[in-house]
Amino acid sequence: MVRIDVNDNNVEQAIRQLKKKLNREGFFREIKKRRFFEKPSEKRRREKIEASRRIRKTESKRRRSR
Repeated sequence: MVRIDVNDNNVEQAIRQLKKKLNREGFFREIKKRRFFEKPSEKRRREKIEASRRIRKTESKRRRSR
């Protein structure tokens, strides 16, 4: 559970902190994902594509660092 303290009645700053923490935890991404039902086959396909992107990204970083 995320907890944000409001100091000196500075609500705007507290809202910014809340948004930043929720964004880091992937809250907004998860909400978008769960907005509509995703068939299991589509989920597997999406996860496979995401995994290949991650692998490609790490390989390209490794090549650049050499």
